[in-house]
Amino acid sequence: MSVPRLAVSVDLVVLTVREQRLSALRWRRDRPPYEGAWSLPGGFIQLDEDLPAAASRLMAERAGLADVRIHLEQLATYGYPDRDPRQRVVSVAYLGLAPDLPASSRAQVLWTAVDDLLGHDRAAFDHRRILCDGMERARAKLEYTSLAAAFCPPEFTVAELRRVYEIVWGTALDPRNFHRKVTGADRFLIPTDRTTTRDGGRPARLYRRGDAEQLRPPMLRPRGWPRARDRVPEGKRSQG
Repeated sequence: MSVPRLAVSVDLVVLTVREQRLSALRWRRDRPPYEGAWSLPGGFIQLDEDLPAAASRLMAERAGLADVRIHLEQLATYGYPDRDPRQRVVSVAYLGLAPDLPASSRAQVLWTAVDDLLGHDRAAFDHRRILCDGMERARAKLEYTSLAAAFCPPEFTVAELRRVYEIVWGTALDPRNFHRKVTGADRFLIPTDRTTTRDGGRPARLYRRGDAEQLRPPMLRPRGWPRARDRVPEGKRSQG
């Protein structure tokens, strides 16, 4: 029995909040296939490395974010036969989240607001779908985990945390209701003895992230909020 030959790549959905907008790293393609289209940074794994090591290496080599502390988790696997016109390629996507990520050291890699990327009509491969899946994972995780604090500095105000939810979810939230929910969630926020006026107005208490991984009770999105996928035409679904 012959063993089919195929390549395995890693694609990175790296999200942060820049200039009050949810932004992703995009790779500017200057050669075929899909010359002139945008793609996600990524590359092929090496024979002597496993997937997490490949994701970390490509974060430095392709995304241009070496020595940057970032939350990185496996997102999904994409393996339908015609996703790459050059050869059969299976891609394992990773989702990276962090606050205030710097500009990439690679000239071809730029931060771009995700709304602008999704509104662009030329995306390489299935990277529009992968980006949508990454956005939906991030939005869903904000409901049930403490991951929203990964978008915040080490010490932050409730208003700054609320702004993260509003930017990632794309909707305004009631300040008093939000304050009650996040401060009432078990071990989500730990108050400090410091305050700040950087939000404007009266001094606001600074908090830091607690040790809770799951939010109890959860922070649910407003009812009727569409999934990120609903904003683009239907295409082939991810696997994994």
